[in-house]
Order: sequence, then structure tokens, then C-alpha cells
Amino acid sequence: MHPVPGTPPDAQLVKDAFWKLVAVVARLRAPDGCPWDREQTLKTIEPFTLEETFEVFEAIDADDNVAISEELGDLLLQVVLYAQIAADEGRFDLIPVVDGITEKLIRRHPHVFGEGQAHTADDVLRNWEQVKLQEKRRESALDGVPLALPGLARAVRLQSKAAKVGFEWPNRDVLWAKLHEETSELATELFPDGAPPVSRKEIESRGSQPTPSAPDANRLERIEDELGDVLFVVANLARRWGINPEDALRRSNQKFARRFQAIESQLKAQGRTMQQTSLTEMEAIYDEHKRSARQNPVG
Repeated sequence: MHPVPGTPPDAQLVKDAFWKLVAVVARLRAPDGCPWDREQTLKTIEPFTLEETFEVFEAIDADDNVAISEELGDLLLQVVLYAQIAADEGRFDLIPVVDGITEKLIRRHPHVFGEGQAHTADDVLRNWEQVKLQEKRRESALDGVPLALPGLARAVRLQSKAAKVGFEWPNRDVLWAKLHEETSELATELFPDGAPPVSRKEIESRGSQPTPSAPDANRLERIEDELGDVLFVVANLARRWGINPEDALRRSNQKFARRFQAIESQLKAQGRTMQQTSLTEMEAIYDEHKRSARQNPVG
């Protein structure tokens, strides 16, 4: 029997389970607790929080319920540990953390907990932003986007916020033309003597070419600027078509890793290494695995 959506778990079970976790973390931080845990600060556990967050994503992508549950536990540990460190340093404890997010959820959902109206998901987002602006008293529509977000994710958040105040092309197809404009500008910086032919076969038919000298610092900076513009437009394209670019790139990374490892496995079975194999042979194995994956869609 499936649970009724929106039904919380048993209150006493939640209390017991959460209290046990909080007590264990506190014990680890005690003077006679774990030396490693006692040495941690809010700053030192930042990298672990980022790592645990991406491990949650990986488990969700794998649709593995056991892994999702485990990784969410690891992520929850980060929150409890941050709060315990803050309590030990006399900053705050876990109570305002929990109370604060609870009150925020109630405040920003007046259509559920108050007299507000919201009939669609878009209505909810508009209400949320209005309440947030009142709470934060921000001067810019772009305020509140964390600098520490991954680049593509931050680009999407900035673009979304700008769109909410009308700074967006009504027709998303314009972005395709904008992408071509930006790649053209990038090509100008990458190939000052003229861009190579578009056809890969035509490029390869020219044979080996002398390695060009490294660009000077000023040109490298211009290349970086233009490449950043291309990635920014790519993020906007993804957003306008309802795709998370971080998810898309993560999937492509996984596909590449699987196909590369297929080359390694096949060559190992033949008693060869990649260093002993031509690029043409390796690409043939890569492409074969790619075709196989498309016929059996798992990546």
C-alpha cells in the first residue's frame, strides 16, 4: 500500500532517530570524543559538504534507493555537524537552524498556510520571490545568487532572476543565433590566421601541423572571456529548454567515462595497452560502444 502523499513519518520515530544523530555528533565533538571531529571548523568541512552533495546527485541519477538514502544521511550529517561546531564556538545551535527553515517555508507558502492564492507552479515562484524581496530588502534582482555555485548553475540562476523582471528574449530561438555569434567571436580569438575548415576529414587530411606558439597573456584573457560567453549562452539555452546544464554535463561525463573504460577493457582483453594502440583503433571501439549504448539506452 502506497503512503498518502504529504503524510509525515511518525513523530516519535523522527524525534528518536534525529535525536540519536544529534547526540552522536555532539559526543564526537566532546573533549574526550574523536580527535578529527574535534579539530573541524565551519571552513574545514566545506569541501566535504560539496562532495556529499554531488554524491546525492550521483545516487539519484542511478535511481538507487539504497544509495540515495545513504547519501542523504551523509548530507544530513553535514548540517548537524555544522550546527554542533557553531554551538561549540558560541555562535548558534541546531534549534534556530530548524526553526528558521520551518518558519521560512510557512512564510513563503501563504497559499498553503495563509490567505494567499497560487493556482500554478509559476504563481508559487512569483509569490516566493515577492516574499523573499520583502524579507531580504535586496537592491538588485540578482542579489542572493551564491558566488560559490558551480559556474553553469550560477549562470542559470542569474539568467532566471533577470528573466523574472523582464530581461529576456520572448522567443527562445534567438539564443541559437546568439550562440553562433559567440562561437564566431571565440573562433576569431582562437584562430587569428583564420578558422580551420568545419569538416573534420578536411582538417585531418592536412596531416600534422607544427604546434603553434602559446598565446600571450592578453590573448589568453580574451579567449577566456569569449569561451565564458559561449558557456553562458549554452547555460541559457539549457534553461530555456527546461534542461539543467549541470545534469546534462554530468551525464556526458559519465558517458565519456563508460566509453573510455570500454576501450581500456577491450584492449586489456586483447593483451594490449592504450599506449600500444593507434588513436584510430581506439576511436573505433569508442564509436562502437556509443552505437551499442544508443540501441540499449543506458547512456
